[in-house]
Amino acid sequence: MLVMAFSLTACGFRPLYGEPSQQQQSAAAELSNVRIGNIPDREGQYLRNALIDRFYQHGYPQNPRYTLEVSPVVETRTDLDVTKTADTTRSQLKLRTTIVLRDTFDSKTVLKRDLLAVTSYNTLQSQYTTRVSEENTRLNALDDLARQIELQLSLYFQRDN
Repeated sequence: MLVMAFSLTACGFRPLYGEPSQQQQSAAAELSNVRIGNIPDREGQYLRNALIDRFYQHGYPQNPRYTLEVSPVVETRTDLDVTKTADTTRSQLKLRTTIVLRDTFDSKTVLKRDLLAVTSYNTLQSQYTTRVSEENTRLNALDDLARQIELQLSLYFQRDN
């Protein structure tokens, strides 16, 4: 176990969210320097709140270095499992968005990514149960998008250091 720990440090492995060395800042500190722009629609509000919870551990930044722009979330619903009687028993949700990270000093785009979250749910005979299941699936997909955004930005900030 000890040999493995030393071999990881020799290969250039650095923890993404760990304590920074003296010369480099951690990804978490860089994320707190990002202003998150408004995202339209209800799904966008949920996604923005999830990002705020992930980025701002010590409050909003006073003078953010970066601005994150997230395009409106586009949802696609597909019926997956259709029975002989044309009833659907399984549905799939795809949520797509694009993120753009800009440097606030010169408005230069430093990162642009298209993101996709795919999830599915059971379509039941009860409309209420199906609706609750669909909404829960949508929120899980939005949480996945927030996780992907955090990961993409963290990887970008680690690459710069």
